[in-house]
Amino acid sequence: MRRLFPVTDETAARASGVSAGDDGAGAAGGGPVAGAPDRGTGGDPGVGFPGGDLVDREWSLAELAAAYAYPEPGPDGRQPWLRANMVSTLDGAAQHDGRSQPISTATDMRIFGTLRALADVVIVGAETVRLEGYRPARAREEFARAREAAGQGPAPAVAVVSAGLDLDYGLPLFTSPLVPTLILTGAAAAPDRIAAAEKAGAQVVIAGDGVGVDPVRAVQALAELGHTRLLTEGGPRLLGQLVAAGVLDELCLTVSPMLTAGDAQRIAGGPSVPVPKRFELVSLLEENGFLFSRYRRT
Repeated sequence: MRRLFPVTDETAARASGVSAGDDGAGAAGGGPVAGAPDRGTGGDPGVGFPGGDLVDREWSLAELAAAYAYPEPGPDGRQPWLRANMVSTLDGAAQHDGRSQPISTATDMRIFGTLRALADVVIVGAETVRLEGYRPARAREEFARAREAAGQGPAPAVAVVSAGLDLDYGLPLFTSPLVPTLILTGAAAAPDRIAAAEKAGAQVVIAGDGVGVDPVRAVQALAELGHTRLLTEGGPRLLGQLVAAGVLDELCLTVSPMLTAGDAQRIAGGPSVPVPKRFELVSLLEENGFLFSRYRRT
């Protein structure tokens, strides 16, 4: 994996060995990108240039965790931060044959696991639970000490967004989670279905006045439960609702170097927003043609 961001005229010049006319301190006078691995001063081309790590190598989980760390708490403590993690082909498909796995890669799954290990809760739509056969998040020994130091449990909870609570409670997500699975629903949800969910061991969280879930209320409700490091893995309809509601803070998007054609969903669906939401690129990694981008809203 190589770090490609920041991408500027200066980093391009450095990568090709052309002098940029400075003393080597970096584009902003700070040397290598903050958080980038220290590659020393060996003879590899581009090592230490201000824009990243040109050497293609496997990053450690600790390096990935540092690269994808949540924002530090401010003066008022830790505030909710919602990031999404999605994958898309070059022609905009978020799935192939209804699943995201065929357009993914092993490194994408390492980042997927790292993002889960950093989160308090993973938010997912009920349709994605059904299609992908969702399983509970697992505890990972590599992240155990860091999660304990951050005041987190052994694994993130999974929060399923469901208006109708039409869920298979025989799935491992409900029968064998390390921490109880949450279900986000509206106040008008059928009482008998709420009772069935609770009987199955799920914790039902009301996050809307009607049948459906209000994304703003969902973020607030999860924060009240102590879950401020939020991660959503979609699906596209849920992500579209979060975008429209203006609650998405960050998008981690893997661009897969594949073309699928067809009529597969994009990463976000539903009605369009009146004005496009502007996000800024904050990091970009590459491996074998896959781009691992990270955007934050401006």
